[in-house]
Amino acid sequence: MLGQKLVALLIMAVPAIIAVYGIKVMRDVIYLSFNPEIGFRWGTFLLGAALFLIPLLFIGGFILHHERKRNRVQPRFMVPEEDDEDDEAENK
Repeated sequence: MLGQKLVALLIMAVPAIIAVYGIKVMRDVIYLSFNPEIGFRWGTFLLGAALFLIPLLFIGGFILHHERKRNRVQPRFMVPEEDDEDDEAENK
């Protein structure tokens, strides 16, 4: 049980660290843009945005999947179950 909790903590911590680094990259680009010699670096800013958004979406999906398994989400977030009998009737 303890091993599972440590793995879950790592699954959540690694993307969080990457997202924090993405915020730092975007912040640095914005602060450096005030220097007229450097200008605004769009490529670096977009890389920082990707490093922030992708782990954020991963963490959100992980939490949603975890809560769906325990039936702790609102009905609109539940995956509708398909009935095999209804599908067979529609195909005939």
